[in-house]
Amino acid sequence: MAKDVDALSEKQAKTEHARLHAELLEHEKRYYQDDKPTVTDAEYDALRQRYRAIEERFPDLKTSESLSLKVGAAPSGRFAKIKHSVPMLSLDNAFADEDVEDFVQRIRRFLRLGETEPLAMTAEPKIDGLSMSLRYEGGKLVNAATRGDGAVGEDVTANIRTLKDVPQKLSGKGIPDIAEVRGEVYMTKADFLALNERQKAAGKELYVNPRNTAAGSLRQKDASITASRPLRFFAYAWGRMSEMPADTQSGMVKWLGKVGFHTNPIFKLCHSSDDLLKVYELIGSRRAELDYDIDGVVYKVDRLDWQERLGFVSRNPRWAIAHKFPAEQATTIIRDIEIQVGRTGALTPVAKLEPVGVGGVIVQNATLHNADEIKRLDVRIGDTVMIQRAGDVIPQVLGIVPEKRPKGTEEYEFPKKCPCSLKTPVVRELNSAGTEGVRFRCSGEFACPFQKTEHLKLFVSRSAFDIDGLGGKQIDYFFEQGWVKEPADIFTLEKRNGKNFRLEDIEGYGETSVRNLFGAIGSRRDIALERFIFSLGIRHVGDTTARALARGYGTWQAFHDAALLVAKGDDEARVEMDALDQIGDTVIDAIATYFKEKHNLGIVERLTAEVKIEDAEKPVADTAVAGKTVVFTGSLEKMTRDEAKAMAERLGAKVAGSVSKKTDYVVAGAEAGSKLKKAQELGVAILTEDEWLKMVG
Repeated sequence: MAKDVDALSEKQAKTEHARLHAELLEHEKRYYQDDKPTVTDAEYDALRQRYRAIEERFPDLKTSESLSLKVGAAPSGRFAKIKHSVPMLSLDNAFADEDVEDFVQRIRRFLRLGETEPLAMTAEPKIDGLSMSLRYEGGKLVNAATRGDGAVGEDVTANIRTLKDVPQKLSGKGIPDIAEVRGEVYMTKADFLALNERQKAAGKELYVNPRNTAAGSLRQKDASITASRPLRFFAYAWGRMSEMPADTQSGMVKWLGKVGFHTNPIFKLCHSSDDLLKVYELIGSRRAELDYDIDGVVYKVDRLDWQERLGFVSRNPRWAIAHKFPAEQATTIIRDIEIQVGRTGALTPVAKLEPVGVGGVIVQNATLHNADEIKRLDVRIGDTVMIQRAGDVIPQVLGIVPEKRPKGTEEYEFPKKCPCSLKTPVVRELNSAGTEGVRFRCSGEFACPFQKTEHLKLFVSRSAFDIDGLGGKQIDYFFEQGWVKEPADIFTLEKRNGKNFRLEDIEGYGETSVRNLFGAIGSRRDIALERFIFSLGIRHVGDTTARALARGYGTWQAFHDAALLVAKGDDEARVEMDALDQIGDTVIDAIATYFKEKHNLGIVERLTAEVKIEDAEKPVADTAVAGKTVVFTGSLEKMTRDEAKAMAERLGAKVAGSVSKKTDYVVAGAEAGSKLKKAQELGVAILTEDEWLKMVG
């Protein structure tokens, strides 16, 4: 049986994490680029939540493969882009009652609330729709944008104006000058069935489900097509507000209803985890009766000032969580076991299944995690197995059905050679203690074609260079043809086109598509520092880590020089890197290993000759500590350490984990130890908690 995230070992988590990454990228391409998804959005969201839950428990898995800090996907390029003034974030997941209880307790600890102190929270259905942000100025609708990647969405204003549920002008008095209303575009089950009846009568292809139909309807270039579809909108959140009409979540939802929006009638105010779970059971029992799809229940802290204090972990709010409905199970037959090779050379076994329907989705593949898991389950080709879509989505093999095992089946032998063309030996990696781990890797490193292509796919992914029109299939083809062997080759592709090859002559391409591709590549020659660092594919350097490195060093040259010094064993450079918040030995060792390799240095040198790397953004906060490096040590009395760090970051400060000569302030609480002593030795300014609070106002 597949383990819960809390029960996974580090190596098991790494294996599943790599498999989830590949599956997520494929689903994103099908939905955001091809508009032909094979799973519902709710299923995709649950897949992301499982992926992120693993990284929450195993922070070192936030490598260059990480997608957990991204929301949605980059705009497709079919529409103009709109930058969200306030990012549109995703929610963390809860799958069990214990997760909800832990969530409530974490909030109490963060806010330092006693067990008897009141903590009001809201509970409402999690709508299976398309997230949307509507901007009103002077009470009038001026634009509408999809969530996109959380920072930038697609401009679908013309299409949104066709929805009857979206008011063109807000009603009532005291409307803020700027009001960004957020919610979900969806299609009812009845409307979806009626639409499919019309499709059937016209002899046209039937739609898969309400969610994808709503998304596809809204993302039409012709607004008249959107107008012909029965789309609806529930409002439940907001972005930028020039004035806040209420000081609680429940108050804001009531205000949304007053100014002209539909809000979900199943909205409850709760005061304990028991209350939340009762609402979850109630909504779950009514799920089949509702005329719209839901995939869980969302809980939020009611007080908005507490939401602000709680802040965010990466790109997920601490003050909200989505409680997902249980997984569904089915039995089927394993026809084969396929080995997939990831960017870092990790071998992941995947069961190729006799297609089976589970909760309305056809499942054909399921993870087997690693060699140890195959042995533990004693899974063999030909076995009948029980599979489960965890969180309604993730296909996993729970176990075999022994009485249905065919005679003559043999134990599965994990390959000793990589399935790549080089057939290089497979080695079992060692963990930090020097003992054998559960992951096997191809020893071919950069010579392995699988690892090269996976690195290139990461390079063009949305978290890195985000090049429209250059996805996994194109990378595979270009690599196979020998046209793109390393990242720099992408930027010389146009210059080489027409010499040894001509893209316009390839099936699926034409003058326009080739011109668009080269345009997309050219538009990415200017790249943000954090994206560039992420794109290098350094192990253990994911979005969050790349952002911390970019913010800490400010420029590519500064980071590059520091990385080279660390690779040479320079102690001072290592100490300075270690002082950055979220950077530790694992990341530093990975950076050192990467920059020791001459092959890597060549790749970097050729790439930097083709692009311009922008300096990290300066802090926008106009405060006394903006741009300053702060270290917190000892026990604080008026706030928790996490709350203090969140406050400092909101004010534009850089929070470090250790003291160095570049530290500006050390905020020392009771029982401060070695960090305080180090600050005294270096002459760093030392503040008490009260002095810090007075400084920041």
